Parts: sequence; structure tokens; C-alpha cells
Amino acid sequence: MTRVLESQLPVLIVLLLMGTVAKVATVRSGAEPGALARLGPAVLVPGRLQVPALLCCAVGEVVLAAGLSFTTHPFFRWGTVAFFALSTYVLLELRRRRPDAGCGCFGEVSSTPVGLRSIGRTLVLTGMAVMSVWSAVPGWVVFAHPPWAMIAAGVVALAVLSPEIEELVDRARYRAPCEQRPAPAESVTLSRLRGSSTWRAHAGELVSAEPYDSWRELCWRFFVFQSRGKADVVFAVYLSGRRPAVRVAVVSPESLPEYTPVSA
Repeated sequence: MTRVLESQLPVLIVLLLMGTVAKVATVRSGAEPGALARLGPAVLVPGRLQVPALLCCAVGEVVLAAGLSFTTHPFFRWGTVAFFALSTYVLLELRRRRPDAGCGCFGEVSSTPVGLRSIGRTLVLTGMAVMSVWSAVPGWVVFAHPPWAMIAAGVVALAVLSPEIEELVDRARYRAPCEQRPAPAESVTLSRLRGSSTWRAHAGELVSAEPYDSWRELCWRFFVFQSRGKADVVFAVYLSGRRPAVRVAVVSPESLPEYTPVSA
């Protein structure tokens, strides 16, 4: 029985850390406007508080994971129970009030509307957290000598109740071409540009670090900067990948495209 109680800790710790990483990655990715409004717990707060709410949840998860890993203090054990019990209540509220919203448990990947599987998963995690309360050792001890069979049983049960796995498989099988995917926020792409060697090589030529024009064409976003000469410096940033390709060209302002306003 002791090993059964201890076996819950690795699963809980890993799930909490995965939730933390996924939520932070979702915020840092610069999701398209309105995307966070479809993810719990951001659904239940005003727009300006959606990012802080998601980050607050991520911080709570990492604190609980650290407490379960390195201590046996009841605060972290019962805190984990309360966290998953509260998560179950939030999912029930989302299913009732916002049936279109995803749970946000693992960030943007958890955008599928809340169903019985997601609720069942938080119930199982609540039960596992309750069992871990009476474990006499911290999580790192269990990681050192893991009871593989019991851990595997818990992982299989959670996998069956996780719609995110099917979502990831579908995305891998039916991945849209780059030009059809939602682009990162312009500020994110601009930040990636400023971290590139191409930017550093030409930054001294620019009048300002802020572009005076930008647009997207297929898989590239273009930024136009005024240079200290008569020409403009145009950077093109590829929209896919963590370290995207960056191209640069020095052109005359007359050669840049002109846009004609179109009435709605």
C-alpha cells in the first residue's frame, strides 16, 4: 500500500510541470487576438487580466510541483488536492457557461471544448492527489526508485482521458501549409528579428528601432525601417520555427509597394 501511495507523486509532479510549461509557452507565443478568451481560466476574467490569470495558474502549478518534489509538508499535499478539486469545479462551470471554451490545462493545445473526458481527468488527478497526502517520502525519493508498473497504470488512465493527445495527432497529420497558419503576433516576430545576427549587422544604419511599415506575405513578415541614407532597410522574417530565417534588403522608398484603402 505504501508504494501505491508513493506512486502518485511522479505523475502529479510531471503533470503540474507540463501544465506550467504549456501555459507559459502559450503566453509567450503571442496567441492571435481573442485566443486566450477561449482558454480556462482566462475565460472567466476580463480581457486585460487573461494573461495574468494564465501566468498565475502556471506559477501555482510550479510551486506545488516543487513542494511535492522536495518536501512532505501537508501544505503542498493538500494544496495539490485543492488545486485539482478547484480545477474540476472550473471545468464544470466552463461546460455550463462557455461550452465553446477549452480547459487550457496545457495551454493552447487544450482548446477543445470541455467534455466529460477532461472533467474525468481532473477527478482522477484529485483522487491521486488525495492518495499522495499519506505518502511518507518526497517526490525525489520516488523518482530515484520508481514503481514503474503503478506509474504506468496511472499514465495510461490519464492518457485515455486526455483529448489533447488526439489534437496533437490531428495537427501532425493535417498540418496546414505555412502560408495558411495563424501568424505569431507582430511584436513576437519583431522580437525575433532583433535577436538575429542580421539585425545586429544593420542596426547602426537605422534612424529608429521601430519600423514605420510592416506586412505579411505568405510565410514571411516584412518590416521597413528608415536608414540614415536615402534608402530604406527592409527585413523579412520567416514565420515558422524558433530561430526563423531573416533576410534583408536595402531599397529606395519608391520601390516599396503602395496600398490602396478598400472600403468595407
